[in-house]
Amino acid sequence: MPPAADTTTSPRTGARPQTERPASARSSHLGWLFAVAIAVAAFNLRPVVTSLGPLLDQVRTDLGMNPTLAGLLTAVPSLCFALFGFAAPGMARRIGPIAVITAGMAAITAGVLARSFAGGTAVFLLLTALALAGVAVSNVLIPVVIKRYFPEKVGPMIGLYSMSLSAGTSLAAAVTVPLTGALGGDWRVGLGVWAGLGALALLLWVPVMVARRERGERSGGAAADRLPITRSRTAWAMACFFGLQATGAYVVMGWLPKIFQDAGVSEGASGVLLALTMVIGVPVSFVLPNLAARRGDQRLFVVVLASCGIVGYAGLALAPSAAPWLWATLVGLSNCAFPLVLTMIGLRARTAGGVAQLSAFAQGVGYLISIPGPILIGRLYQATGTWYLPLGFLALLLVPQMLFGLRAAMARHIEDEAVRPVAAGVRS
Repeated sequence: MPPAADTTTSPRTGARPQTERPASARSSHLGWLFAVAIAVAAFNLRPVVTSLGPLLDQVRTDLGMNPTLAGLLTAVPSLCFALFGFAAPGMARRIGPIAVITAGMAAITAGVLARSFAGGTAVFLLLTALALAGVAVSNVLIPVVIKRYFPEKVGPMIGLYSMSLSAGTSLAAAVTVPLTGALGGDWRVGLGVWAGLGALALLLWVPVMVARRERGERSGGAAADRLPITRSRTAWAMACFFGLQATGAYVVMGWLPKIFQDAGVSEGASGVLLALTMVIGVPVSFVLPNLAARRGDQRLFVVVLASCGIVGYAGLALAPSAAPWLWATLVGLSNCAFPLVLTMIGLRARTAGGVAQLSAFAQGVGYLISIPGPILIGRLYQATGTWYLPLGFLALLLVPQMLFGLRAAMARHIEDEAVRPVAAGVRS
């Protein structure tokens, strides 16, 4: 699977045909290494968050963390994803996206490992933020390198990326507790062991970085990087779509076990049902981007996924214990709007620089939009004592999510929308 960008290099005049074969073989090997590096990097983008949740009570007790700070910890991921995500394109322009992703893998490895030795809450939060900074820049820039180096394979590569991300999310949530128990029961070991995966990703990205030798503006084109993206309606629709789907995903990860437990489902079964919502995203995250990339627009997928969510939330509100596996499956399918929006980000810009700017804008604004959601759902539950209103609110949010998604899914490019007002001003 050699990167398509390599095929554009013209041979030197007079070069013998046989001298091209070793270069082609090297290109092929580098392409496969690159694809594996992307998959392993994606696998590392969520364990820093999902490994912490099951051990949070132990962490709070050991570090003396009060409930307010524990609540802040749940909001840190979205805040870091937004703030550092905005900075990613500028960093990529200076040193290239591959170098930034490599640094991101180093930050994840260092942050996850070092926080397991933290002696206080402040240090733990700072080191968690370091790891999340690495996650944030990689979130934004991996679609960029896919667009640049695999322009003819955007769908399959986004599918590989999102499938690996879903697998890492599910695995960390499922095995952190039993793994911690098997390693002696210390939360520090249970969290720190995930740094090993970060180190593996770093070992893969360093040779890719050396082989590519990117230099600053090579990362995506200066013109695309200067787009007035806030003038693009597609970019705003993409950001709102991203934010609303992220709201639903974070609410589900935080509250779904409690919803089932309040309906009489056991703690163990509720955890399995949460795992189901995440595991179902693994195969769908691979297939969906391939299907979506083949179409001129992706509006059909937007409607289908939102409809699954509306039915799933209605079932959870009205009869949660009647068909819990069905509701969990439908909610999990609804959350597959995440790989869909990643695919659309790669398709709505013509250049890698445009993808970088759109990815940063959509994810940065989107994660800011998602921050209040889990807090508001908790407040609604606290005020009413039931899940009817919170789940009804989540179902209602899928309506604007669908509307924004329909606009973002249309076959348009942000370069056309962003430059039109500028061109009109010049003509006038």
